[in-house]
Amino acid sequence: MPNIISCLFAWTGLDRAAAGVLGAGQTLAKQAGGKHCLLLLGAASESLLAELSHLADSIHRADHPLLSEYHSEITLTALTQACRALQPAAVLLGNDTYSQELAPRLAHRLKGSAGGDALSLQLKDGAIAVTRPVYGGKAQAIIALRRAPAVIWIRARAQQPAQPQESAAEILPVALALEPDERIKMISLRTESKTGELRLEDARFIVSGGRGLGGPEPFKQLQELARAMGAQMAASRAACDAGWVPSTWQVGQTGKKVAPELYLAIALSGASQHLMGIADAKIIAAINTDKDAPIFSHCRFGLVEDYRKVVGLLQQKLSQASA
Repeated sequence: MPNIISCLFAWTGLDRAAAGVLGAGQTLAKQAGGKHCLLLLGAASESLLAELSHLADSIHRADHPLLSEYHSEITLTALTQACRALQPAAVLLGNDTYSQELAPRLAHRLKGSAGGDALSLQLKDGAIAVTRPVYGGKAQAIIALRRAPAVIWIRARAQQPAQPQESAAEILPVALALEPDERIKMISLRTESKTGELRLEDARFIVSGGRGLGGPEPFKQLQELARAMGAQMAASRAACDAGWVPSTWQVGQTGKKVAPELYLAIALSGASQHLMGIADAKIIAAINTDKDAPIFSHCRFGLVEDYRKVVGLLQQKLSQASA
């Protein structure tokens, strides 16, 4: 029976995106009549193992001192060795930057095929059919990956989380032969500020600003609105490139892909690249002075108005409602 591998990095834990990868692996394994294997890279805590124990048929622990933090070459080598031992029909990864970097290179090393930004997977005529957005999200393409193993990274929240199984997974060690790789050295590491806030990918509500705000100062007002809403802050690429806000706020094709219950776009035109990042949002609302802004063609609620006439009033009403 073919193995379907869901990959999880211990340092990221079981977030919602990882749960979706496990859900996709579980579903694909049932379609293929095979086993759903979880490949866990890095040192995993007992609590994480307990959390994962009923979400796969088997858990394969690929732990090594050199996997204590992400290193592209060493992690790729570890993945390659583990996958060669397990002989999978498919290898599924999340939509984090690690996976997007590793997926095509892993497929090359395994002499397989690669696909990315998958919205759905289906076994069809002996191949894995990947449905993914194209043309900036204006259409969808179905791509058949016929060379095994198929290595695929999956869009966050595009899949239902894995359903717990009655029996606990067997936990097996994976033998790795890793050596330090001096070709790439970590000189510095830029991390997001530790504010206790949720990651954008996990946020239920998001307030996002665009180029139309005109500078960094208006974002402070938007942050006050976000606090009143219990929302996270985001921005367009233009606002991030201008240095008005941190690059970690960027949403879009080259930024983060989010799926909140509400995405409030303020002074943000809605270019196709940005719309790709919010395609999975349940409700999009927009405030913009340009009635022809593309965002109005994709939102459920739209207001053609200067944001300065709206944001303060909205914040006041929210504060009164919560008092």
